[in-house]
Amino acid sequence: MPAQLSDPTEYQKIFHWAETQKDGAIPSFAVRKNDPYEYQVGFGNHFESEAVPGTIPQGQNSPRSVRFGLYAEQMTASAFVAPRGSNKNAWLYRVRPAVAHEGFTDLPDNKDMESNFIPSNPKVHVSPTQLAWLPFDIPTEGGIDFVSGLKTIAGSGEPTLREGIATHVYTANTSMKQKAFVNSDGEFLIVPQQGSLDIQTEFGPLYVQPGEICVIPRGIRIRVELPEGPSRGYILEVYGSYFDLPELGPLGANGLANSRDFLYPKAKYEINKDGWEIVYKLGGKFFRSTQDHSPFDVVAWHGNYVPYKYDLTKFVNVGSISVDHIDPSIFCVLTAKSRDPTAPLADFLIFSPRWDVASHTYRPPYYHRNVATELMGLIYGGYGGRSDSFQPGGVSFECGMVPHGVAYEEFKAASAEPPPEMQISKGAIAFMFESSRPFTVTDYAWNSKKKHEHNPKMWDNLVDNFSTHAKEIEEILSKATNGLKISNGNGYASGSA
Repeated sequence: MPAQLSDPTEYQKIFHWAETQKDGAIPSFAVRKNDPYEYQVGFGNHFESEAVPGTIPQGQNSPRSVRFGLYAEQMTASAFVAPRGSNKNAWLYRVRPAVAHEGFTDLPDNKDMESNFIPSNPKVHVSPTQLAWLPFDIPTEGGIDFVSGLKTIAGSGEPTLREGIATHVYTANTSMKQKAFVNSDGEFLIVPQQGSLDIQTEFGPLYVQPGEICVIPRGIRIRVELPEGPSRGYILEVYGSYFDLPELGPLGANGLANSRDFLYPKAKYEINKDGWEIVYKLGGKFFRSTQDHSPFDVVAWHGNYVPYKYDLTKFVNVGSISVDHIDPSIFCVLTAKSRDPTAPLADFLIFSPRWDVASHTYRPPYYHRNVATELMGLIYGGYGGRSDSFQPGGVSFECGMVPHGVAYEEFKAASAEPPPEMQISKGAIAFMFESSRPFTVTDYAWNSKKKHEHNPKMWDNLVDNFSTHAKEIEEILSKATNGLKISNGNGYASGSA
């Protein structure tokens, strides 16, 4: 069992991970003190790990005989001839290969999940309305594990087309027992909001807490346990793509999510000959197979197709140190490419504690229309950047080109006096699933009692300040029409355009 924190909110209170290092007064450490596992570091590296030293073959991948009688199994996650930079695979040395199972049978559809977001599907809905959902309830009765607790909110595309995106929530009250899950449709980016997840993967365990994320690549088996009891969180799923670090452009080599802060598991195997159920998600449908041995019997492995985790408190925020806002792309942790080279399929952005110092600037989020679809969630704390307040565990949704911005009271307050240099979003992390694609909303989310619409009356009092200057404007326009010079208030004059 992981160690218990004396203060469960300890890591929610810090401004940045650097605070935990005590300015070099203590030995440095890379993981939270209640994380029970060890990891390897570095985004996208080619790793190797052995639970038993001397197991991995050297100089070749598939020898005639692997040590200890293990089986060599390769996972190939890209085209065989993909360029080296995008070629993804892993070799696993295991007690029994994954092919040793007892066949597949259909499982009933999960009525709360959806994978076909094409508008002709009668189970999805198109709406320009700004929507929001209160936190989804965690079940208190029955054994609901991570898989059975999956629910889809919105998305685009369809997995068999190998391009698209789905957004889900999960609510679970029990650990998976003698059961594993395989997503054959796409990658899962998992964002715990309440309760930690102890995720056993074929490559080893990941301990993921609120304030951290993990990515489970397509086709990798996992078992999710709930060491702190009932859990809730969010999932961003991408079809036909994979998550990568965004380019840094003029930032250079450092900033945002640094490569060295991504953690990868070390091999850990179990020998369990009891009956196991493996649940597969394929084309949005669910299937099961059974076997009499653990799917987590990998003694050693090497490769670059591996699940990983990241602590969001390590994100290095950047922003304007003079005037104005920088576009929200500066908050991007991970991105997934689309077939359009100019627009990502999905971005995962966070809004975490940072300094706000821009002078002569309207500091709240400006009134905005943009091409991106935005689905936001709140991990902990509060966030004032929505058109309507929302709570940890809730969801806020805005489709592309729909206007959004704050109420007049906030606009007026921010415009009245110059604000001081200040820390914002203290004790909070909000996030955004952003996509270049329009979303449709699922039946589950559309009909949920948790749904509420952003009330447009909140903008009714956005007053017309311009008309109060009518006399001054008439004078300016009259002078401009007559070709007269117009004073700019500083002793200078300008002519008409």
